[in-house]
Amino acid sequence: MKFNKAWIDELVPNSLTAEELAAQITMAGLEVDGIEPVAGDFTGVVIGEVVECEQHPDADKLRVTKVNVGGEELLDIVCGAPNCRLGLRVAVATVGAVLPGDFVIKKAKLRGLPSHGMLCSFSELGIGSDHSGIIELPSDAPIGTNLREYLSLNDQCIEVDLTANRADCLGMLGLAREIAVLNRSELKEPVIEAATASIEDTYPINVEATDDCPRYLGRVLRGLNVQAETPLWMQERLRRCGLRSIDPIVDVTNYVLLEFGQPMHAFDLAKLQGSIQVRRAKSEEKLTLLDESEVTLRDDTLIIADDRGPIAMAGIFGGADTGVNAETTTDILLECAFFQPLSITGRARSYGLRTDSSHRFERGVDPKVQFKAMERATTLLLAICGGQTGPVINQTAEAKLPADKKVTLRRNKLTQLVGMAFDDAEVVEILTRLGLSVEATDAGWSADIPSWRFDISIEEDLVEEIARIYGYDNIPNIAPVAGLTMSEHKEAELPLKRLRDLLVDRGYQEAITYSFVDPKTIALLEPSADPIVLPNPIASDMSAMRVSLLPGLLGAVVYNQNRQQGRVRLFESGLRFIRDEKAENGIRQESMLAGVITGNAADESWSIPTRLVDFYDLKGDLEALIELTASADEFRFVAGSHSALHPGQSALIQYKGQTVGYIGVIHPSLEKKLGLKTKAIVFEIELAALTERSIPEYRDVSKFPSNRRDLAIVVDQTVFADDILRFARKVGGNQVVGINLFDTYQGVGVPEGKKSLAFSMTLQNSERTLEDKEIAETMAKVVEALQAEFNATLRD
Repeated sequence: MKFNKAWIDELVPNSLTAEELAAQITMAGLEVDGIEPVAGDFTGVVIGEVVECEQHPDADKLRVTKVNVGGEELLDIVCGAPNCRLGLRVAVATVGAVLPGDFVIKKAKLRGLPSHGMLCSFSELGIGSDHSGIIELPSDAPIGTNLREYLSLNDQCIEVDLTANRADCLGMLGLAREIAVLNRSELKEPVIEAATASIEDTYPINVEATDDCPRYLGRVLRGLNVQAETPLWMQERLRRCGLRSIDPIVDVTNYVLLEFGQPMHAFDLAKLQGSIQVRRAKSEEKLTLLDESEVTLRDDTLIIADDRGPIAMAGIFGGADTGVNAETTTDILLECAFFQPLSITGRARSYGLRTDSSHRFERGVDPKVQFKAMERATTLLLAICGGQTGPVINQTAEAKLPADKKVTLRRNKLTQLVGMAFDDAEVVEILTRLGLSVEATDAGWSADIPSWRFDISIEEDLVEEIARIYGYDNIPNIAPVAGLTMSEHKEAELPLKRLRDLLVDRGYQEAITYSFVDPKTIALLEPSADPIVLPNPIASDMSAMRVSLLPGLLGAVVYNQNRQQGRVRLFESGLRFIRDEKAENGIRQESMLAGVITGNAADESWSIPTRLVDFYDLKGDLEALIELTASADEFRFVAGSHSALHPGQSALIQYKGQTVGYIGVIHPSLEKKLGLKTKAIVFEIELAALTERSIPEYRDVSKFPSNRRDLAIVVDQTVFADDILRFARKVGGNQVVGINLFDTYQGVGVPEGKKSLAFSMTLQNSERTLEDKEIAETMAKVVEALQAEFNATLRD
């Protein structure tokens, strides 16, 4: 919201400078983004009248003028502006004047004729960007008066970055009301008298969507001169608030928008057919907007229509077919409505639009200001354009308008949240200044909320208002006193930070990627997934909620590779989002940990052979994470497939018999599609499997000797060594304290389709020395069980 201080000073007389005002409202929660002067720095420019205007004898585009600036003599000035003419009141830079950019006006000759000054355009004085001609001042502008004083150019524009809840300050009266409260000053609202209807003309209006539009006002105005000039004071106020002057009708509706924060619209009455209808659009209806772009409407969009079809997007953008034309329009239907915020929210953005109107309706407007805005616009239009007005056409569904709110504030709650006690009289005084009607209760106060403060709905809102107006700087700085208690920490829970630290120690860097990803990437990596698609994404390539962390990580790898980073090692912890009808809101959120490596296994060095990373590099890092749980035996890497992984270089990760993740090389067919330049190896695992660890238990170290026995067996190639070791340990019982695979062999002496596995078994008892007979019996039992379970035979 941009406003100029002179307008505020008119509404709330004060002695503050622009900088002081900016600091004050910033501390009150209305953050100021910037302050700038309304005009360039110039001196010596006065108001003059062109009393003679003749064509230059030697130049077609120049005119020779004599200008009266209130001095003893007329000034000879040569001017090239196309709108220079006899009788025009103009801005004259006299000899010695200094214009923006330290441009000094001197006596000169143009094509042989003297020129003792310059007739200025707006752009030459740093007042806007219009350089199409010289400034045309009103015919009653006093000759000889300093232009800065006449146009109040010693003014400044202040731009405020309002939070979404303070839509009441999206109008000058709302801002003035706030400043008046902060300074304990009187608010001088403009006196608005109802325009007397001079004709009885009305127009049929039918509001079908009363839930979306509880109030719709219309008014017929006839005989308007749309080619009339908008008063300079209004043009200046519009310019200083960031809007340009277009024509009187648009300027008046924009002026009311700035003054009250109430958007309005005018339809060319001659272009309307049948009745006005306020309804939801029918799917695939089309509308050509005022900027000549065409939109295809959805059925969730509120529109204004006539018998032909849509003529405007309600609260967002008008239609070209019924727009006001400065050349042909004489009669209009003026619209002023209250649209429910949720009926407008997000609609403009979904069509790629953003307007001052939608910005206000999305945040909310005062549901009681429409009649006042209609009268203000009517009186201004009649004063500028002439014409006649009909009565106000009122279509209001009172039951659908926002209900008046009453909020209760407890005295102890106020003290607790602010940290200090307030006098009752002070609380009542602050709330009354804010426009609330306050009534004292035994426990505190009860307040009726004014219609323009639709952001106040709960007790905490009142606490915030009191603290804000009292002044945050005035609240004593008292350090909180609290007892320290030990936080509860379960030893069996492995902190995520420990996992992250380990990966960082092993050369990884942590990545944080968006939860919104490209659905095309999901389709490549997880073709069977059904991602949740956002209805209003910030971009088309961020329109689906991720079902895996890999899209973001692989995108980060590609980003780094495109910037000549050949060796990349990244990990990320975060949520994935899975459709689940049993979950709250139909979405199951799961914490995951994922990693990716690509490029060389190590940085180039004379002491280490250069090689590319492989499956076992990443598997080693993942096993190091698993070792932190002290439950490594509960994890298994088993053969399995994944749509994104190379079928011969991938595995599923199981924990307690359940699949909790996967590891493998990205499928070669996907590398080019994803933009990868080299082979990438990835893993993804559920965090819950890694953050649950076994608590260490004390156990005596046996003082009796251990015994090692080696076994070499022959089994089918399809048998996994891990299955052999786990089974042998199980059969050996408590006497087997260690088992280790130390050799595998295929070749001469081993039948085709078979392989030899050699492993050691360490046997020990904590209470006595094992005898050779016991050891032999245990080994025989293991061999016999392996033969029965895996058809294993001892190798010769």
